[in-house]
Amino acid sequence: MSEPRENNQFVQRRANLAALVELGVPAYPHRFGCTDTPSAIVTAHGETSGEDLDTAQIQTVTAGRVLIVRSFGKARFLVISDGISRLQVYVRQDTLSERDFKIAALLDIGDLIGVDGRLFRTRTNELTIWAARVELLAKCFVPLPEKWHGLTDVETRYRQRYVDLIVNPASRRVFEVRARVLTSIRAFLLDRGYLEVETPMMQPVAGGALARPFVTHHNALGMRLYLRIAPELYLKRLVVGGIERVFEINRNFRNEGVSTQHNPEFTTLEFYQAYSDYQDLMTMMEQLLARVAREATGGDEVKVGGQSVSFRPPYPRVSLRHAVREAVSARLGEPVSEEDLRNRETVAALAVRLGREPTQDQGAGKITMELFEALCEGSLVQPTFIHDFPTEVSPLSKQRDDDPDTVERFELFVAGMELVNAFSELNDPVEQRRRFETQLRARQGGDLEAHEMDEDYIRALEYGLPPTAGAGLGIDRLVMVLTDSPSIRDVILFPLMRAREGGQQGAPASPSQSGRGAG
Repeated sequence: MSEPRENNQFVQRRANLAALVELGVPAYPHRFGCTDTPSAIVTAHGETSGEDLDTAQIQTVTAGRVLIVRSFGKARFLVISDGISRLQVYVRQDTLSERDFKIAALLDIGDLIGVDGRLFRTRTNELTIWAARVELLAKCFVPLPEKWHGLTDVETRYRQRYVDLIVNPASRRVFEVRARVLTSIRAFLLDRGYLEVETPMMQPVAGGALARPFVTHHNALGMRLYLRIAPELYLKRLVVGGIERVFEINRNFRNEGVSTQHNPEFTTLEFYQAYSDYQDLMTMMEQLLARVAREATGGDEVKVGGQSVSFRPPYPRVSLRHAVREAVSARLGEPVSEEDLRNRETVAALAVRLGREPTQDQGAGKITMELFEALCEGSLVQPTFIHDFPTEVSPLSKQRDDDPDTVERFELFVAGMELVNAFSELNDPVEQRRRFETQLRARQGGDLEAHEMDEDYIRALEYGLPPTAGAGLGIDRLVMVLTDSPSIRDVILFPLMRAREGGQQGAPASPSQSGRGAG
């Protein structure tokens, strides 16, 4: 929340700026030529002894934000930071011009300054710049949060990320890990011959996932458009066109609720590989995540909520119906067979006994999926592949040859969250049309997340999609795991927030986001 303009500190800081301007100091200078950053100085000379610094007479010009001010009459100690490292600055009246010492005296915590001087160590052995010049670069009018406690209110941290980054170094480290995750993923795929592409964010048909879209309108063309819920159908069109290995890292948008694991705008990786199936991608995903964990965090094991999570392959592989059968049997204290889960009447009765009332439009597959989400997901702490999903909940996946009620699909769960959704792609245009028509009937029955008909995608399949496997990885959730962040908002720089006044309360997140890499 912004400081009220009549706040005493705001008034005093304005007065300090006015006094600086009276000295002839530019209020907002155009540039300041630095030779080093505070973090570069600390990295290069953090272990250099005071004797060696005195001998070398190392001169430096740097800039940073003032975080601490300590006054001792004719001397001052300042602590500046570039957001990565802190560095002390020593200001003495007898070694500065009168103007520069007055500048130092009028500085406030939060001000951005430039410093020119030589490096030395104080009597307490702290690396310090002995200032020969001090310049004001920008005045901070709003007091920073109290230094010993930082910015602890999570809502303010999300709304004012710029303040969070100033006072909470741990927040910056989260986004540094995120940047390394993206770099590592790109390198992994490019090394394997993948082509990175960009597909439309505004689409005439909301496709590629079961989710409720955001709707917009193009005035000049008179078209109803949707912010994309997934890039899937466009990427598979590219495989039809001969790009046999293709990927995209970009945003998806889903007009659903928010939770610690869901944000309406989120980032995913989607990639497709021709002449492969979902089994191939399980092995590839193990290799990808192990490499990303090492390159982003320095190791393949991380702590999540106090538990150790290892990304070292191989990961357990468990069929979805087997996982549900085991969980339901344990809850009810009686054996449950896989056939029980395939029969709509039987599995509905099991759900009722477990306190979940199925709706009339839910078949056996949807009910089984809901039981999995309720009973199994939270217990999957170590990376685990859940595979072979009911066809009913997988309109774009290829069915198993030996079991038409099951598709070749897997999801990877880590720390109780779905990180990856992948499958062997359905490439039969006749079957794809039948699946879309089934989804249309569900849509007409009131299911706003059901898939729309996409005639152009079916036309693309009629040109021939080779045997292909594709996967979606939720980048935000992966960063949550790698940084032990409890909320998806901790790993998104500017998460969507409810309006402070007059905003809607917001619905709870839908648990049925079933597109790849749901956010």
